[in-house]
Amino acid sequence: HAVVSAQPPTLFTKQGVTMDRSISPTFQVPAASLKCFISISIIVSIAIYDRLFVPLARRITQKPSGITLLQRIGTGMFLATLSMMIAALVEIMRLKTEKDCGLVDTPNATIPMSVWWLIPQNVLFGVSQAFTMVGLQEFFYDQVPAELRSVGLSLYLSIFGVGSLLSSILIYCIQKAIADNLNRAHLDYFYWLLAGLNLAMFILFLHFAKGYIYSRRTV
Repeated sequence: HAVVSAQPPTLFTKQGVTMDRSISPTFQVPAASLKCFISISIIVSIAIYDRLFVPLARRITQKPSGITLLQRIGTGMFLATLSMMIAALVEIMRLKTEKDCGLVDTPNATIPMSVWWLIPQNVLFGVSQAFTMVGLQEFFYDQVPAELRSVGLSLYLSIFGVGSLLSSILIYCIQKAIADNLNRAHLDYFYWLLAGLNLAMFILFLHFAKGYIYSRRTV
């Protein structure tokens, strides 16, 4: 999941650079600014989760937190997988558009496809982060002994550090294709790979989560 988390600042932005970002004849949306939809969706998702979802889930499950911490983390992992699938489908559309327009070998040309097509994958990714990141923070804070809580939070941050490192390695392996011509890089294959890996990790997560015994009754 942490590898997936490293994609919006890199490949999502690379996609956006090649697409039509015009709002007016004199202004273009910076491709990197689409990340604001991630932040907005995180804020909105957390508010909806706390104000609407938790009270409703609490009535059903009779748990103070509505759902368990691991269920929250697992939900985020599943949504992140869907985000990568959507990213792959959008990339397939982008590649088809540039092929139909004869722009395959013109990497610096703007493809007549709106950059707003990237919003769904960014929004869904933001929602997944609201579940996963907050869930991990709560898990490492709540489930470790009090004297080791600072270590637990460090472990939480290290997960995303390792994910960024692995993402860098993967991108290094394909960077020549990306640097030379994004239109021939087939990022859709890469997104499908990430979706498959994340789905496999999600299944493993479910397996181990079933046997986990919480150290407190409040979760």
